[in-house]
Amino acid sequence: MTKTYLEKKRSLNKNTMSSAVGAIAVKIVLIALAVCTLFPFIWMIFTTMKTKGDIQANPASLLPQKFVFDTYISIWSEVPFASYFKNSLVFAGLVMAISLLFDSLAGYAFARIKFKGSNVVFVLILCTMMIPFQVTMTPLFLMINKMGLYDSFAGLVIPKMADAFGIFMMRQFFLTLPAELEEAGRIDGASEIGIFFKIMLPLCKPIFITLGVFTFMGNWNDLLYPMIITSSEKYRPIQAAIALFAGKYGIEYNFFMTGLVLAAVPLIIAYLLAQKYFVEGIAMTGIK
Repeated sequence: MTKTYLEKKRSLNKNTMSSAVGAIAVKIVLIALAVCTLFPFIWMIFTTMKTKGDIQANPASLLPQKFVFDTYISIWSEVPFASYFKNSLVFAGLVMAISLLFDSLAGYAFARIKFKGSNVVFVLILCTMMIPFQVTMTPLFLMINKMGLYDSFAGLVIPKMADAFGIFMMRQFFLTLPAELEEAGRIDGASEIGIFFKIMLPLCKPIFITLGVFTFMGNWNDLLYPMIITSSEKYRPIQAAIALFAGKYGIEYNFFMTGLVLAAVPLIIAYLLAQKYFVEGIAMTGIK
């Protein structure tokens, strides 16, 4: 009996040690992957602190020979960077707010309201996700130009007021909600619009924040579409403006990197503030 007890104890200790070694190995791999993921961003930040001569002499080096912060000051005075920031906030913010409303309405209709051909229409909407933007950008430009919306916030926002990905996510979320909520609303005499706005919409906070982060980030980082639709600095968002820095001010990589770092700050803040609901929203849309 004593021998059996000692063997079990040794086996338990061995399993515990193996589990500990495995956990340490997993943590090492995850840390290595995190470093590889963050290294380009870290290199970009340090590049903003280099002089132009330092970048040209040692472009691959991580740490600068001399730390300088002039570009963080001059970028606001030498170019209308504040205006670009404002344009991106207006563009991405309006698209996010309007698309959340339309995507939620469409998602609720596909999830809860059964009508003839609803599945076919939903599949056709999903098929639009497989069409590259390069295929539709010329017809879209011609339509925007013919409507007199070229180089305006309306031209930037209107074509993006609804999105197939957003409709899909909202539909998946509404499918996770119990049907008894709607039945209780109908018993109380509420209409479908009343049920949506008074019962279903207040439950959409996690998916709204998740989809809002996706939408805001996608439009904030959009480059090709704003460059096609805008032609002046009055409406040009920040990414399109940064892309034109090379031709306007020469190839100054510290200037480039400073603009990219400053452009990434709102996205990082938005994700950190919405991280809790972001993970919850992603999980809930995958239940069904």
